[in-house]
Amino acid sequence: MLDRIAPDPVLGSMAMGVPAYVSRRMEVEPDTAEAIRSGFHSLCADVDFVAATDAELDGRLAEHEQTPWFETLAHWVAEAIYADPGNGGNPNAISWREIGYEHGLPEGPEGPPASAAAPRPKPDFSQHFDAIVIGAGAGGGIVASELALGGKRVLLVERGRWLDYEHGGHRDHLRNHRYPLYGHNTGPDADDGPRVHVTSDGTEHQVATHTVAYSSNSACVGSGTLVYGGQAWRFHPDDFRMASRYGIPEASSLTDWPIGYAELEPWYTRAEQMLGVAGPEGSLPHEPERSEDLPMPPMPQYETAHVLQQAAMALGISTTQPPLLLNSVPHHGRGACIECGSCVGFPCPTDAKNGTQNTMIRRAIASGRLIVAAETVADRIETDLEGRVTGVALIWEGAAGRHSVKVTANDVVLSAGAIESARLLLLSANEKEPDGLGNNAGLVGRNLQGHTYPTAFGLFDDEVYARKGPGVTIATTDFAHGTPGIVGGAMLADDFVMLPIIFWDAALPEGMPRWGQAPHDFMRANFRRLIQVKGPVHEIPNPDCRVELHPSVTDKWGRPVARLSGVVHPETIRTAAAMLERAKEWLAAAGAKAVWGDPPKPRLSAYQHQAGTCRMGTAPTNSVTDINGRVWGHENLFVADASLHPTNGAFNPVLTIMALAFRCADHLLHRLEDRPDLERSS
Repeated sequence: MLDRIAPDPVLGSMAMGVPAYVSRRMEVEPDTAEAIRSGFHSLCADVDFVAATDAELDGRLAEHEQTPWFETLAHWVAEAIYADPGNGGNPNAISWREIGYEHGLPEGPEGPPASAAAPRPKPDFSQHFDAIVIGAGAGGGIVASELALGGKRVLLVERGRWLDYEHGGHRDHLRNHRYPLYGHNTGPDADDGPRVHVTSDGTEHQVATHTVAYSSNSACVGSGTLVYGGQAWRFHPDDFRMASRYGIPEASSLTDWPIGYAELEPWYTRAEQMLGVAGPEGSLPHEPERSEDLPMPPMPQYETAHVLQQAAMALGISTTQPPLLLNSVPHHGRGACIECGSCVGFPCPTDAKNGTQNTMIRRAIASGRLIVAAETVADRIETDLEGRVTGVALIWEGAAGRHSVKVTANDVVLSAGAIESARLLLLSANEKEPDGLGNNAGLVGRNLQGHTYPTAFGLFDDEVYARKGPGVTIATTDFAHGTPGIVGGAMLADDFVMLPIIFWDAALPEGMPRWGQAPHDFMRANFRRLIQVKGPVHEIPNPDCRVELHPSVTDKWGRPVARLSGVVHPETIRTAAAMLERAKEWLAAAGAKAVWGDPPKPRLSAYQHQAGTCRMGTAPTNSVTDINGRVWGHENLFVADASLHPTNGAFNPVLTIMALAFRCADHLLHRLEDRPDLERSS
């Protein structure tokens, strides 16, 4: 049967080591294996596999191709053929050579051998800190570093590990943060405990840490900035005033930001200069002003950009190169991007991807005033009898078992991501705020957003997809606003180089079976003849999309896990459908001989760019924090991550997270200078 699922003489089951791979999968998934055996027995009931012709066998298999057992088995076959050799199939990366995928890694197709970093000792938690920052990602890494560089003594708490290319760089195409089929390369760890995801019919499902429904942020120092693609967009000015421009759709919580583009412009500039962004000179088409050019030139453009550029000119669409948080040239003592085909989802082979872990945090540690406590969990925010925040309770596991400690500080900053920051506020309830810190208006955890991504594919006669990475080379911001009848819009761009197994899952034409000769022929002939155009839709916030504490399911520490519920607002789905049509029109104008792509289905959106659960605003009745990220009712408790976003923009949000973090740190530094009543640490 495996020979008919993959009959190709080169990419067939035996040549690609499929039987051994399938056997291993059946060993680790016994329930699924039993379903496959049962399905196979039913298949064999009236067919003689020895005597039957190939056509007869294929006809019988076709009757089962939409059954769960057969779909799973067919996908296992594809995994063996198109994933990295380390998974047990694809010997010597045969399939990658056949389809034209080049990993571009110096050590071979899987990168460096997997290795674990040496454990780092815990800091002295008995000392008092000027600030404790929880979460070492795009927001927390910057706030903590800026405070330390500004002269304050700071503890940066991160639940994940220190990772880099040497430690955690192994390229497993089935276990990474871009494609976490069986796990991921950053955490959180599988034993941390599930989350509970509530589907639209109200059914609760416990979901594992690596699944899409879990909606995990990377758990490591640097968080997502270690493995992101690093598109460094500034938001459009109208992204900050959605309600004023469009009105408020029924049943939505659409609102304006309490600050606008002009307020953030200098902080955008600081983020670009301090971390390092490569891109075009001058203002991008959607930017009304820019005080400084980007510090590095853009990455090279290849076939995809040339084809789409010509089509854009014919359509009257303006284009630009996406700004990227990576080194297009050597910068700040680190090398340039080598244009490998394994960028997003993995640490960088040359340390050329600019995250907080190798820029701000590194500089701040060198100052001697930033102390990082990795593999350490913030259990709750501590308050005194008056309800004032006094520090953080921490927990961790060590060689001698589990440990806990309470650490004091003048200020606490939450930067754990939209789900975990909201969860920690809820977990930190006290007598004065029994529903959670900052939650007197019931807004903590509400308005959970992400980004819905409509994606169109275009098939061309010529090779149009570059062998070199990162892959994202051309974009238009014309559809971020101004599409008639649509609330908001999206930036549209080509995308990063697709891993072959992702191409198999996402890019094959509509109606093509995932077994037999046809899909392998398509992969071989068209892997480099396909362009995808996609973009992050500016979602309309729905107050029913939310984070709560589950009443009975707990993590390994005995704490209530996050319960995630809700479905994106209908206007988001309408916008996604409209943006999909714009993407298809662009590909068709570029000469694609076939174009396809389905509109995204309604669901909870938090897996990609989670935001919104602690939104900033003008009053405690309409928001969780003020314009500086200070939690209402607390002088010394702040939020500095995408939780603050009232809306999440029509662009990748990481540069906005960073700009707000620089702004928050500046506020804290000047506020501390103006607060002689606050106790100082030595």
